[in-house]
Amino acid sequence: MEARYPAKRRPKYLNLLKIRQPLPAIVSILHRISGVLLFLPGIPLFLYGLQMLLQSPETFASLQSNLAHPLCKLFLLLATWFFIHHLLAGIRHLMLDLHYGMQLEQARLSSKLVLVFGAILTALTGIWLW
Repeated sequence: MEARYPAKRRPKYLNLLKIRQPLPAIVSILHRISGVLLFLPGIPLFLYGLQMLLQSPETFASLQSNLAHPLCKLFLLLATWFFIHHLLAGIRHLMLDLHYGMQLEQARLSSKLVLVFGAILTALTGIWLW
């Protein structure tokens, strides 16, 4: 008797841009992206600003004038959204690790809450910033 082997199946091409992710997956991906963006460019820029703040009164005045520029305020608002989203999504992930909100509807609701509260807190910060 001869053994039958299944026909070779080729790897399937997956276009990741056409796959529709569920909302909890999008929030999780944004959590990772915001963490990377807070760490890589965020920490060096924060430390550079801290150095300018503490170096001398002239560099402090220069930092103040730079931070008053609208483009810099927009960048700070974007960094604020990264921070707020990362914080709220991190709390959501912590709750999931503790087995709270594991049901599908609860996971969707917590994802929506992260996005809504992140947008609200960022908008309030933007109002205060300007």
